[in-house]
Amino acid sequence: MLPQSPAFVQSIGPVLETLSIVGTFVFATSGALAAARLGQTLVTFAFFALLTGVGGGTVRDLLIGAPVFWVHDAVPAIACMAGAVVVWFTPRAFWSERALDWLDAVGLAAFAVFGAAKAMSYGVPPFVAAMMGVVTGCVGGIMRDLLAGEPSILLRPELYVTAAAFASGLFVVLRWASLDVPTAGVIAAILGFALRAVAIRQGLGLPGYRDE
Repeated sequence: MLPQSPAFVQSIGPVLETLSIVGTFVFATSGALAAARLGQTLVTFAFFALLTGVGGGTVRDLLIGAPVFWVHDAVPAIACMAGAVVVWFTPRAFWSERALDWLDAVGLAAFAVFGAAKAMSYGVPPFVAAMMGVVTGCVGGIMRDLLAGEPSILLRPELYVTAAAFASGLFVVLRWASLDVPTAGVIAAILGFALRAVAIRQGLGLPGYRDE
């Protein structure tokens, strides 16, 4: 069980709790994969995995005044280490060139929804709660890219932050419409992932600023 207040644990139920662990593992795996591309050691794999897996959630918890989730519970850290080990013992040929993008897409959608749900449970206003979902979904990947020396996803036009905002915003709207938490969470996560998947496959992005 995640180390949250009893009211929060009861409100999210097993569906969003599972989304959180899945998101942590998948994001951590993407971090380890970034280390693999750089030919790093297992220690670096583990560090990249931990930073990517819990980075966004850590910033979120600090901002909303919640106990930092992975400090009080070993499960998220174990999930991160498991992601690092899986990538370390998997042949490089197993991972496609876009594997990191697809893993990232799953983690992005799961974390965006869970982050919004947790923020709302701590009394954060709905609009800001949606922003906390974006922070949860995006910050870990940004940290990973900076450590790996890769161009940050923020500097690419491809829909990324937009997909996180769509997932977290949709969850907030569905909750406002009185949909129960598990159903709202699943719908928002699936549609958020779908938007990111289309962006990956079609290269969809937002238009850039034109100084004309």
